[in-house]
Amino acid sequence: MGAVVCDVTVSLDGFVAGPEQSREEPLGIGGERLHRWQFERPEDSPVERERIVAAGAFIMGRNMFGPVRGEWDEPWEGWWGPEPPYRAPVFVLTHHPREPVRLEGGTTFHFVTDGIEQALRRAREAAGEEDVAICGGAQTIDQFLRAGLLDELRLHVAPLVLGGGERLFSRTPHLAARPVSSRTTPLATHVTYRFDV
Repeated sequence: MGAVVCDVTVSLDGFVAGPEQSREEPLGIGGERLHRWQFERPEDSPVERERIVAAGAFIMGRNMFGPVRGEWDEPWEGWWGPEPPYRAPVFVLTHHPREPVRLEGGTTFHFVTDGIEQALRRAREAAGEEDVAICGGAQTIDQFLRAGLLDELRLHVAPLVLGGGERLFSRTPHLAARPVSSRTTPLATHVTYRFDV
């Protein structure tokens, strides 16, 4: 069985998305700047970029999947268009049932209504020996941290301050982590922690 891992880009003040997230601003105001390291200078971080989508299955919160709230009363299929980057099963945490959404390239979104443990069980079955990746957002990552279900956290720290938005670690108790690696590039510092302390 693989590990449960999480890659997330975070601002210096701890936000993974800026304020006022909306359909027009899915990462909140200023949130797109967090990910400059992936798109403006991808040659600086090829290993980190590859690891983000290298898992055998993924778990994300409903807010990361899209802006639709309540019942699924519109045919939303995610932010990524007809061919998302995951190319594997993705389990979306939600309170509202929905049939799976199959898209090009091997990505199928499954909607899980019975909590993170059930989502993780299903993701592990789908991933086999490969890792399961927790994609986000902040509330979903914090749930896995609180439950002690995350093995490895890979923070990509962007050198900017957002001043508000979705903060990581705001809903977690005291955590002890072991630093494994750290590497700095012009647009991000990549730090890996493990929770086997």
